[in-house]
Amino acid sequence: MEQFTSGWKRNYYGKGDVNVYRLQRDGQGEHPFFGANVKVSLYGDAFWPTYTHGDNTGLIATDSMKNFIQRETLNYHGGDLFAYCRFLAEKFLGLYPQVEGLQISASEIPYRRTGRMSFTPAGPEARTARLEMNRTGVVEAVAGVAGFRLLRLGGSAFTGFVRDEYTTLPEIKNRPLHMWLDLEWTCSDEAPGVLAAGIREITFQLFDEFESGSIQEVIYQLGTRLLATYSQIAEVHLEANNRTWDTVAEQGDVMGVFTEARPPYGCLGLRMKR
Repeated sequence: MEQFTSGWKRNYYGKGDVNVYRLQRDGQGEHPFFGANVKVSLYGDAFWPTYTHGDNTGLIATDSMKNFIQRETLNYHGGDLFAYCRFLAEKFLGLYPQVEGLQISASEIPYRRTGRMSFTPAGPEARTARLEMNRTGVVEAVAGVAGFRLLRLGGSAFTGFVRDEYTTLPEIKNRPLHMWLDLEWTCSDEAPGVLAAGIREITFQLFDEFESGSIQEVIYQLGTRLLATYSQIAEVHLEANNRTWDTVAEQGDVMGVFTEARPPYGCLGLRMKR
């Protein structure tokens, strides 16, 4: 269910899972490929009669929203996902005066260049952005990178936790750590998307360098480093999943064979403010 930074809304509606790909067909320019999955949710008292007695006067069809997103992408020439959301939001509010405010979120569909004219799917991590805007201006400006799949061959421990009749997990001093990670941040300058590339590199670097006693410690260290590196970050939100593989056979700490972990996974979250 949607939540809005501006507060509780008695009604909202919109269009989700709108895929769009903008191609610079000659392969030239700074952003010859741009792909995104977009969702828009809008609110306003003008739409309340649709709920109460089916009066669609002033209602913007969600199919029209889909067409707006896809067609207006041709008029956006950048590559920053947050700037793209803001471009769409400002144009939408200018076009439909009955809309009091809206939230637009987008996830990058990442491709990387493999040649002068060719690309291949990239990731799995991908940039994200979320913007809420109303008639007074920007209410929420959030960027992120979601879908990290991180594997560390060793140097991760998990010991000293509570042991009782429900505990079957052994203490481990040197495990291969496999974790998934999503992170988001807000900025004081309302341009959070420009930090995505640097934050991606810091995430990879810290995960490689830091020997941890828990996944909680990993994400705390990452959040601390991000706040120290980027003074414009006001808040960072990190959520990790423990997807560490089950051991099949090992030769000490030198060699091992592993398999996918069972479906239940640990989920660990952290918010840090400046």
